[in-house]
Amino acid sequence: MPDPESRARREVQELSLLFEISRALERSLDLREVAGPLLEAMAQTMGMVRGTLTLLNRQTGEISIEAAHGLSASQRERGRYRPGEGVTGKVVQTGQPAVVPRISEEPLFLDRTGARKGPRKKDVSFICVPIKLGNEVIGALSADRLFDENVSLEEDVRLLSIIASMIAQAVRLRQQAEEERQRLLEENVRLQEALKERFRPSNIIGESRAMQAVYDLIAQVSESNATVLIHGESGTGKELVANAIHYTSPRAEKPFIRVNCAALTESVLESELFGHERGAFTGALTQRKGRFELAHGGSIFLDEVGDFSPATQIKLLRVLQEREFERVGGSQTVKVDVRVIAATNRELEEMIKRGEFRRDLYYRLNVFPIYLPPLSERKTDIPLLADHFVEKYGKANRKSISRIAGAAMDMLMQYDWPGNVRELENCIERAVLLSGDDVIHAHHLPPSVQTVQGAAGARSEGLQGALDALEREMVLEALRASGGNKAAAARSLGITERIMGLRVEKHGIVADRFRTGA
Repeated sequence: MPDPESRARREVQELSLLFEISRALERSLDLREVAGPLLEAMAQTMGMVRGTLTLLNRQTGEISIEAAHGLSASQRERGRYRPGEGVTGKVVQTGQPAVVPRISEEPLFLDRTGARKGPRKKDVSFICVPIKLGNEVIGALSADRLFDENVSLEEDVRLLSIIASMIAQAVRLRQQAEEERQRLLEENVRLQEALKERFRPSNIIGESRAMQAVYDLIAQVSESNATVLIHGESGTGKELVANAIHYTSPRAEKPFIRVNCAALTESVLESELFGHERGAFTGALTQRKGRFELAHGGSIFLDEVGDFSPATQIKLLRVLQEREFERVGGSQTVKVDVRVIAATNRELEEMIKRGEFRRDLYYRLNVFPIYLPPLSERKTDIPLLADHFVEKYGKANRKSISRIAGAAMDMLMQYDWPGNVRELENCIERAVLLSGDDVIHAHHLPPSVQTVQGAAGARSEGLQGALDALEREMVLEALRASGGNKAAAARSLGITERIMGLRVEKHGIVADRFRTGA
């Protein structure tokens, strides 16, 4: 039995060792970085000649040395076992510690590393304890020390078991950190996809490259408070972009106030924007808050800002610079926290050259410009938009419209749409109302849209060529709708089966190709 003084000294050494190991494990979750210093500290405190940290590879089923003290690189490389093989393999297999007082007397001790060869082999004791995560053994911690009858190997087992538990905890933390990192990566991917959808709200339709660029700009600016100027022709959907910016921003729960500047006279616009005091003008019976005050904390959308008068431009410039103004007829300064989103269909740079628009106001508004392309520059979006409006106005008018005929879609694609998306929407609403079946046909479209294809045909083939092309398209559409049934197609066109047969032959149409399953 060791004397009390020796025991006290040993306890102090153990506590110092455990504290040092704890600090090493805290410094890094990578076991490979801390295993070497950990074993060095064990050697100095425990009188350990050699020490190894072995880990089990679940995929290969092999136990190999992850870190070692007192072994050369070649010896470490040779230290490989299978579960149940040798003392280390037995510890990993059973999850129970093993103590070999003299390795020369233990047949299970294989000495794969070859480090214990030589005349002093009989004097080496070997202690090995499992490293466990719950009930799962993930490896082993072992130590060689010179045999000494006065040294209790059970004390070494206890200390090694504590250290093995600390290592297991570090491995667990490392696994949790890796799992969390992987979860965050996956979550980041999901968030990126969600953000793509979030910044392309359902009220904006389009998958074209031009619209993808718009969605990217919305995503970049929405989280900020930057002033945005949306450039684009009338009918392109500038207000929808303004909505998307506000409702995907931190201000989404706050007011979103819209002002159509072109619809208001100068005097009315000033009162609408900044409010007025009682008695400021005839009819001003009470104090009234303006749109800027109503938008406090949120956003204000100034549509057609190019129509501002010079006097109103000056007041707007002050709001943008100072975030303050006075009501009409008042002297008290009102401060507001408002994000400004403006839009224009006019060439403000040209207006600046003509002296119609202030240059300094333009620079204040144009902090983050977004160009919304006309429909003529994003024609690949026409089918999506048309289908969306068909569904919208079909529901609104209690009509079931299943599709747009091929000839009608061709006309929609060829038309230039000077009125942009708004014109397309009006066109589809009209066609839905005119449709007598569940299909929108070419003759349901406005004459201006039909004229494009008709004029092209007339120019190339004359009137008869245009009529023949229209007749052929109507026959084809009827055959598509009837699944290649000529009798049903003839009835839908109001002609006899004989005439249908003649028209099919005239235009070289193979009706069987429209049959279902053909």
